[in-house]
Amino acid sequence: MKIHAAVVRSPHAPMSLETLDLEDIRENEILVRLVATGICHTDIAMRDQAFPVPQPIVLGHEGAGTVTAVGKAVRKVQVGDHVVMTYNSCGHCDSCLEHEASYCHDFFGRNFAGHRPDGTSPLSRDGERVHGNFFGQSSFATYSICSERNVVKVPRTAPLEVLGPLACGIQTGAGAVVNTLRPRMGQSLAVFGSGSVGMAAIMAARAIGLATIIAVDLIRERLDLARELGATHVIDAGSGVDIVAEIRRITGAGVNFGFETTGIMKVLRQALESLAPRGTCGFVGASAVGTELSLDVIDMMTQGKRLRGIVEGDSIPELFIPAMIDLHAQGRFPFDKLVTFYPFERINDAVDDSEAGRVVKPVVRMPA
Repeated sequence: MKIHAAVVRSPHAPMSLETLDLEDIRENEILVRLVATGICHTDIAMRDQAFPVPQPIVLGHEGAGTVTAVGKAVRKVQVGDHVVMTYNSCGHCDSCLEHEASYCHDFFGRNFAGHRPDGTSPLSRDGERVHGNFFGQSSFATYSICSERNVVKVPRTAPLEVLGPLACGIQTGAGAVVNTLRPRMGQSLAVFGSGSVGMAAIMAARAIGLATIIAVDLIRERLDLARELGATHVIDAGSGVDIVAEIRRITGAGVNFGFETTGIMKVLRQALESLAPRGTCGFVGASAVGTELSLDVIDMMTQGKRLRGIVEGDSIPELFIPAMIDLHAQGRFPFDKLVTFYPFERINDAVDDSEAGRVVKPVVRMPA
């Protein structure tokens, strides 16, 4: 079938809107008509080759839509179901079997290789191979092929056009707090970077009853929104204030937990230095391959501090995404306040606004 898609053909360049050929689904695949897709920092990083994904490629990994066809081996969903597409995994390695699929032994192959496990891509243009299957979906398109491993059925009563970001950015931030750091009611958290991932962490921290929630960012408008969504304190990182000293002033000994989302090693070092004794810092910021961190080993050792990398919020999407939808319906997790909509044909404007910090979570709506 013919579909419309945004194709990356070179780093640091606008995506081109093209008509592509999409193969028929196989017996274990699912065809989804996209309603809307979130734009994540990872999409931008892959466009610019932070990891060497092949090009030309269709990115997009926060897709939400309606199932229009299923292969004969598919049992999880049926035609007409509303779904969100999330990260992909193999299903049979040790991590997957132990319900830790975000650490799948083939995570990079299943999500960044630009092809199916057998090396084929479902996308082409006039005989030219276009790499697809990014995060098992390539959802910067009007239609997408996914599998049972990375599709999550969602309630028809939920607002489908805003659900895509739950598949990656929002579940990463909220899951990092709820599933990984697991703070107790009354403890403290500092979030470094108030993009969609950081905001999701703030909302989750508020929902589970943390007493002190500190947002650190350079953009005043984001700090104002962070306070609205649950931050008890905000720190303007561009004001010249000593961030570590300010966090200690607020908390006394430092925070119980830090969460770093920017991928900037200087900021990660600040997050570690802001911890109280026995504190834990989680980080998710996408840095270029080979990025190294310098840290104070004596401080880490004598204070019993922990540093933890986190992928996709350690979530089981089939469980965690519906839980976030339920909290949203109750008014306790208002992630829709992060969203700014764009028509699909303005996807490059959405990316530009995201990079410039003018919006928190851009979402592109597909044409009917």
